[in-house]
Amino acid sequence: MGRLKERKPRPPMGLKRRWVLTVFLPTAACVAVAAAGFALYALMTLDAGRVRAAVFALCAGGALILAVWLLGSAYVRRLTDTLTDLTAFAKRISDGSFGLKTDAVGDDEPGRLAGEINALSEEAARSGALQTEFISSVSHELRTPLTAIGGWAETLMFDEAIQGDSRRGVEIIGRETGRLTKMVEELLEFTRIQDGRFRLNMERMDIGAEVEDAIFTYSRLMQREQISLRYDGAEDLPAIEGDPERLRQVLLNLLDNAVKYGRDGGGIEVSLGAADGWVRIAVRDHGPGIPAGELPRVKEKFYKGSGKERGSGIGLAVCEEIVTRHGGRLTIENAPDGGVLATVLLPVNA
Repeated sequence: MGRLKERKPRPPMGLKRRWVLTVFLPTAACVAVAAAGFALYALMTLDAGRVRAAVFALCAGGALILAVWLLGSAYVRRLTDTLTDLTAFAKRISDGSFGLKTDAVGDDEPGRLAGEINALSEEAARSGALQTEFISSVSHELRTPLTAIGGWAETLMFDEAIQGDSRRGVEIIGRETGRLTKMVEELLEFTRIQDGRFRLNMERMDIGAEVEDAIFTYSRLMQREQISLRYDGAEDLPAIEGDPERLRQVLLNLLDNAVKYGRDGGGIEVSLGAADGWVRIAVRDHGPGIPAGELPRVKEKFYKGSGKERGSGIGLAVCEEIVTRHGGRLTIENAPDGGVLATVLLPVNA
């Protein structure tokens, strides 16, 4: 038996096409058949009055069909335009622009739909504001005790009487306190972005110096984790317009992710260069990489992948916001021969 051919999916039927097939064509066919039948009867009887009536019937039928087409097309066009606008408006809300309102509210069905979408947008905005306020409040409450715990853990490390398992326990307390403190700081950054308090202090800066400082900051951690680092930095890089503190935050986050997720690979590569009006910073590890299904979502807020190392799900989202506000781009991808490659592109402003 021959192999059955797979049926191609039919294209979606638009509102205008549906109206033509289900309303206009049946109506036009009925009018045309009635007018043609009357005209044929008049011609067969050869009655002059009936012939004139038949001609009139044909003209009236044609005019009726034309009127149905024009009025129906105008109504369907108005309806489809309204639905298209509402679809685009709903897409903006689904992308996170909560609180927006459309002016298409009315007494008809599309107008009532627009009213429901407005109500949904307002409710989403209230829920988002409540979430942001809650995160901000909890983060501020956690900040003080974590600072105290971290300070005491650091102090106890200088006590020579604490040895063995006790000293190891203090090290774990200090390390975990640092991890929680970093998470709290990321949550606070998230709330600043959400409520519009996130600001950049732009100035002319040496991006090469910032990259080298970030590498030096993480060098001790990489030595402890027995991770090698290879840095390929270009000389005579052009100065860029940027916020040094925020860009350093991006670099430290990318290095932290490379250490955290790529420690099994044993090495990290950092490169810095400039070409075609852009400064390019690349951080690459040799770990297991990111599953293909999770790669498009790694920069989403609060998204956590399936890896054994999990953070708050905010770090890369904050980095994306910082780089975007500098007019640049942040890309996360799997390297061709294994590992993850994070690339930051920043514009060179003459």
